[in-house]
Amino acid sequence: MDRRKVLAAGAMGVATAALGGGAAAAGVRGEVAAGLGAMADALGVAPTVVDRGIGWTRTRFLIEDDGVPYAVDVVADTAQRPRSLAYLLPGGGLNFTANFFTPRERNLAHHLRRLGHLVIGITPREDLAAAADIGAGRGLAAHRVGARRVVDTGGAGLRLPYQLIGHSAGAALALDLAGRGGGRRLERVVVLDTTGPYAGDLAVRAGQARDTFRSLIDQGSYVNDPGLKGLLARALSDPDGASPVPRPVDPTTRFTNAGLAHYALIRTNTLPGPANWIYRQGHAAGTYTFGASPAEDRFTLAHSPLPVWGEATAALGSGLVPHALLRDLCAIWAGDDATYRIAWDRIRAEVVWINMELGRGDHPLGADLIRRNGNRHVTFQVVPGYGHGDPVWGEQAAAEVWPLLTPR
Repeated sequence: MDRRKVLAAGAMGVATAALGGGAAAAGVRGEVAAGLGAMADALGVAPTVVDRGIGWTRTRFLIEDDGVPYAVDVVADTAQRPRSLAYLLPGGGLNFTANFFTPRERNLAHHLRRLGHLVIGITPREDLAAAADIGAGRGLAAHRVGARRVVDTGGAGLRLPYQLIGHSAGAALALDLAGRGGGRRLERVVVLDTTGPYAGDLAVRAGQARDTFRSLIDQGSYVNDPGLKGLLARALSDPDGASPVPRPVDPTTRFTNAGLAHYALIRTNTLPGPANWIYRQGHAAGTYTFGASPAEDRFTLAHSPLPVWGEATAALGSGLVPHALLRDLCAIWAGDDATYRIAWDRIRAEVVWINMELGRGDHPLGADLIRRNGNRHVTFQVVPGYGHGDPVWGEQAAAEVWPLLTPR
């Protein structure tokens, strides 16, 4: 038996085990197995079942890439045939599980599955890498090449239409993919809280941030660790413990662990760093009021509970963000096509662009550039009162945000 038949048979076995053997599921099982078999053949690796629940199954491909694997997760409905494919592209430092499969039973991947999509999540290579494995070449182009390989193979067995859905840096990747040829099957690009070029002073500031990351790369520094995984873990395990970070209102005192986590999520744009200014307020909507002492600070999150943030960050691998990726994103924000250019003029699929008021804010120039080049199927809207992470982890996101992603 040749390798193609072995992989296809293995994929059929995975699908049969995951979906069950009943007659009602036979047709669904066959179609999903055919898709998994085609992906296995094209990618050269068989999937494994990593999770399942009532009405769904999740399988994973681990694809070797320059010595470090990256993960591709496929979430399938066990009761209905898929009518299209949805490729989910996570934000910088995140993976599919953290960004789109948290909480486990109430997440964007399940929402899309129930709508009839076969969900395919593509996790960047750096999630399973050590800092020493990440070099100067891990810019947006490298992410595009890895994602394109999956997109080109994912629909080979099913021949279904597809959409690209990205959050934050993943949204920029979705636009980049669409601008470099999505094929006739690409129906829609869903952009969740990101920006194209800025104008005026913000474009200048983006150029300065680009230069900062370029300088770091030239000095041999290739990766950034935002530290959210540890920050959230300490906030949940020892909320009243003293953090090492001074409070701005009184530098002789230190945030509590819970206070620091809330402050970092709510007031991200006040934190040091070359790119935190991109948020109109922060990662999460909420309020923070300083008291007379750290124990008297009052804080609350408006949409996404702290335990959900903890669950998401606990699912991360390295949590690292390549400096080359940040350099390229800053170049896009600065309108610096010489460093990195998204082909706005070549995006022909429908574009649904949804920003968060307190996240990336009301900056529609990227959507305008697509529209100016003849694409009449472009919408841009801003969700009031939401921070950057709230559209995926917010308790009311299913009612207030997710219906906007797939307009009828």
